[in-house]
Amino acid sequence: MGGTASTIIIIIILAVILFFAIKNSIPHFRGEGGCCGGGGREKKIKPAKLDKVISTKTVKIEGMRCENCNIRVQNALNRVEGINAKVNGEKNEALIRMGREVDDGKIREIIEKLGYRVVSIEKN
Repeated sequence: MGGTASTIIIIIILAVILFFAIKNSIPHFRGEGGCCGGGGREKKIKPAKLDKVISTKTVKIEGMRCENCNIRVQNALNRVEGINAKVNGEKNEALIRMGREVDDGKIREIIEKLGYRVVSIEKN
């Protein structure tokens, strides 16, 4: 009887752990969680207002899985002087308007430093 009781207790403990694991994973699967290590929502920073747009580029990005990922990439790009970026997670791309010329290598470095992969950078 002692072996059966301990087996039941172990099963109950595992069931409780599984319940909480599933409960805490649901927001992540909906794209609401911090899959990118943020653990929560990052607030969007206001992009720079450009006096004149000298160039526009579209950057295709792999690895963005949630809204928090999109915001992280958009904020990182918008922190660069002369860049006004908007990230579209559904298309896995960033539309970058530039008030000054920014090297493609710099754009790639910013995005890949966050853990995403730049597939292409095209001048529009």
